[in-house]
Amino acid sequence: MTVFRFSTLGFIAMSAFALLAFAAGTAATATAKAAPATAEAAPAEDLYKLCRQVKNDDTVRPYSHALYAGTVKAFKKLFPDAKSAPEESELQTEANYRCMNGKVLTCFIGANLPCAKINAERNNPGAADYCKTAKNGDIPPMAATGHDALYAYTCQNGKAVVSGTVWALDKRGFAKKLWAEVPQH
Repeated sequence: MTVFRFSTLGFIAMSAFALLAFAAGTAATATAKAAPATAEAAPAEDLYKLCRQVKNDDTVRPYSHALYAGTVKAFKKLFPDAKSAPEESELQTEANYRCMNGKVLTCFIGANLPCAKINAERNNPGAADYCKTAKNGDIPPMAATGHDALYAYTCQNGKAVVSGTVWALDKRGFAKKLWAEVPQH
């Protein structure tokens, strides 16, 4: 009989919790609907303002159409040989933002273009595993080391040995050549 009581109490508690969650969600929805329409137009200005205030914020944020013009200018700076600017759908999947030195910066994710902080660990488990069975002089591929690895490796006697660096880093630990300032106007 005790098991039944706990089950019944659990069911009642879960029902009460679900009812409270529904009520809170309904109130949040009503509040969101009452918000002024200008809140949607503010993301670009908000990001510029945020960056000026905090100076440095390593949070990588997704693309915002409100930053379209500046993002395209930054793209042209990073990829001067590109025949055209990316389409809006490409920007949505590739463009990212962060704050550095009070400015908005953008990076475009690609197959070998990491927008995250670079992994500066010298000990790379992927390179180590690859080199266990590789020949001397083999170079572990990025699929093994990770596209965000700072160091390049060569296999020597079954071990991964640092042979150089892949990226020059900015003061915040991101690949310097992958980030460009997004001009405000």
